[in-house]
Amino acid sequence: MRKVLVSACLMGEAVRYDGRAAGDGGGLLADWQREGRLVTICPELRGGLAVPRPPAEIEGGSGSDVLDGTARIVTPDGSDVTTFFLQGASAALRLAQEHGVKIAVLKQRSPSCGGREIYDGSFQGRRIAGEGVTAALLRRHGILVFDESQLTEAESWLRCQPD
Repeated sequence: MRKVLVSACLMGEAVRYDGRAAGDGGGLLADWQREGRLVTICPELRGGLAVPRPPAEIEGGSGSDVLDGTARIVTPDGSDVTTFFLQGASAALRLAQEHGVKIAVLKQRSPSCGGREIYDGSFQGRRIAGEGVTAALLRRHGILVFDESQLTEAESWLRCQPD
């Protein structure tokens, strides 16, 4: 059976920076959970950050740039938290590989998990095309990344794959 790596906050776990969840784990996620498909992770917690924690944004690029060492992740006061995000991305990749994961559903706009859009690093609420560090690392290793608005597409992919 194909496993799906999923952001813990989408499953109702209160692990976001503000101490809240981002979903309730219902709908297709609940179906997949009943089927035993889900592998959950919060890369930021796995990387050593606490709940709650200051918000963070990628400064100077996207997740791929962070992986390449040309951008960093900072909090509003300028603290560099890049190392925590890199450690969390590595932990997510290891977990995905241990479970043979080929697909992930990650929280959109997150500096870790955003797959198509992130915040621009100014803490002004401006969004840009780009991906978070975990999403970038997973993609580099051949794992498809979807966000919570793409569950139907993820379901279609899953149903077309042999177990």
